[in-house]
Amino acid sequence: MLSESMRHLVKATVPMLKEHGVALTTHFYARMFAHNPELKAMFNQGNQQSGAQQQALAMAVAAYAEHIDDPSVLMPVLTMVAHKHVSLGIRAEHYPIVGLHLLASIREVLGAAASDELIDAWAVAYGLLADTLIGLEVQYYGEVATQTGGWSGWRSFKVIQKTAESAEITSFYLQAADGGAVPLYRPGQYVSVRTFVPELGLMQARQYSLSAAPGADFLRISVKSEAGRANTPAGMVSNQLHQAIHAGALLDVAPPMGDFVLNENSAAPVVLLSAGVGVTPMLSMLEHLLNSPEPREIRFIHACRHGAVHAFKDRISELSAAHPQLQSRIYYENPRDNDCLGDDFDAAGRIDLAALSPQWLLPNAEYYLCGPTPFMQEHKASLKNQGIPAAALFSEVFGAGGFAQ
Repeated sequence: MLSESMRHLVKATVPMLKEHGVALTTHFYARMFAHNPELKAMFNQGNQQSGAQQQALAMAVAAYAEHIDDPSVLMPVLTMVAHKHVSLGIRAEHYPIVGLHLLASIREVLGAAASDELIDAWAVAYGLLADTLIGLEVQYYGEVATQTGGWSGWRSFKVIQKTAESAEITSFYLQAADGGAVPLYRPGQYVSVRTFVPELGLMQARQYSLSAAPGADFLRISVKSEAGRANTPAGMVSNQLHQAIHAGALLDVAPPMGDFVLNENSAAPVVLLSAGVGVTPMLSMLEHLLNSPEPREIRFIHACRHGAVHAFKDRISELSAAHPQLQSRIYYENPRDNDCLGDDFDAAGRIDLAALSPQWLLPNAEYYLCGPTPFMQEHKASLKNQGIPAAALFSEVFGAGGFAQ
């Protein structure tokens, strides 16, 4: 149990964590990988190289310390983290290893400031956090293993089809190599896919949204090939999939997870708002909505840079023509000469929700958003400014995050 004095000690580290947290988490990861190199395969080494993982963990540890009096306010984040941990095969036995190196790193980085009392307080605090996550993960492991077509851990899947959706995004159709069924996942969920990355000499896993409606005998992921940028390395797994994985190849796949899911118990209108590869969970939601016996009004709003990177253009056009309850609006930020306004896209430039007519922002609708962080921040703020309640906003952000990943 965390005593009042222990809570005070943990909270007292918040200013240090906010200022020097990345130095602490960088030391932590280096220490853990030096002592337990077998864990490297469980962590995104691309995010390690870019520093995104260290930054995400530093923010998470600081948030936990700041809310140590009432960690329940972090439960939405913990739920998201637990889903991700299950998708990566993290088990209860990994928590003591992480705790050992985290506490040692606090002592080694803080030096004389890390009193025995402070280390003891953080040990208890970490134990409580670990117990919460382990409890959630045990529940999720049980649920995914016992559902029809479900499993726990990694399962071998065969690539039965590989289809280019745009210049950057390719779909992989996956069937269970054992010939068994796949579960009825919830629209919006993702799977972890694991493959060997030669440049690292390691297996690496990444999460990819399922991009088709549930109910088929396959899983479909649609993967963007991530090019390297100034401070970001090229996508190790995405490029391996694009360049080296073809029909007939085998991939390790974890069961569908994730809590960014369509509310299937509602009859409210739905607005699906996405940018770039954020279209992938939206397409799963859209197809499922259109397959449902009770039609709901749907607005599909999507942005991409130009026509060459516009994934699923024909599919969205086909669905819009076939279903009167669906209206779509496509934005090209930088149209090219061969992009046809009114055919390929509906507006040039960035999405401006405040300028849209009422037919697009439906009253009493539920809003699902997916895209890069700046896109998410801008449009959630815009919707709130237009009176959309926070309870009607559901979002998924692609990127590093979590307490351990």
